[in-house]
Amino acid sequence: MTDFAFSGLEPDTILNALEACGIFPQTGLLALNSYENRVYQFQADDGQRMVVKFYRPARWTDAQIQEEHDFALELADADIPMVPPMIIDGQTLHHAEGYRFAVFPSVGGRQFEVDNLDQLEWMGRFIGRIHLVAQSKPFIQRPQLDTDSFLVKPRQVLEHSTLLPDSLKTAFFAILDPVIKETSARFTSHDSIRLHGDCHAGNILWRDGPMFVDLDDCRMGPAIQDLWMMLCGDRQQQLLQLDTLVEAYEEFHTFDKRQLPLIEPLRAMRMVHYMAWLSRRWEDPAFPRAFPWFAEPKYWEGQILALKEQLAALDEPTLTVGM
Repeated sequence: MTDFAFSGLEPDTILNALEACGIFPQTGLLALNSYENRVYQFQADDGQRMVVKFYRPARWTDAQIQEEHDFALELADADIPMVPPMIIDGQTLHHAEGYRFAVFPSVGGRQFEVDNLDQLEWMGRFIGRIHLVAQSKPFIQRPQLDTDSFLVKPRQVLEHSTLLPDSLKTAFFAILDPVIKETSARFTSHDSIRLHGDCHAGNILWRDGPMFVDLDDCRMGPAIQDLWMMLCGDRQQQLLQLDTLVEAYEEFHTFDKRQLPLIEPLRAMRMVHYMAWLSRRWEDPAFPRAFPWFAEPKYWEGQILALKEQLAALDEPTLTVGM
């Protein structure tokens, strides 16, 4: 399998892959909300609800996926509410017709409420516990969160994207390039640990406390990466949220307040990376269906404005915590 698409992933391929693992679905395959991979929920013949995740071809190596799995199992062994892959015949990563896949128990729950301070307090404690485990050793195969992956290469993708209207290219790069320059200057070196990497509300289920799912973007990077995406609203709201998170986090792990100036650079990096990610994946039929607005001039006009606002945010005083 050399391309990034799922054109050959037919229902029979999925069913045959599961049956080779001794799993026999008794219901249809319900496609879950995932774009980078293909994820399906079903009920097996023993009544257990399960989820099978097929990894996008050519994105990660087997060794990188295995590190994701090992990290999830390590966290679960530490009594952290993480959903790890199931071990079947002594392994978590399986192969079928050129695809890699893993099977997980299906867990339910409602969405984490980012503006709920009680839930944020829970999150702070559990992220502190995750980082306590994470700092024990580094990833060897997983990538580093850096400006090359999140700014330099994404800019190259956007420069050659046919989705960015020619009439807006001059204005777009006139603001993108200063954002990249200022972000690169502010993203200074800090201690790196193993991270969840994409710790936002969509990857957290709430069931009498948080349940973490999807370590697909785990990587090495500064600890603040797993905290800042839970901040929302105006500056005063974010200050209160950050205080709540950090106070709870410090019950289990020391918070390095020297990383606070990284919040806005990390936000800028996510913005640029996201645009390039959509551009890279546009040939996958799932993306035009899910993100039709990405090919419209109105979207890019909005991004020019958003980048201007982010450039201003990079110059604002750093968020602080009551320490």
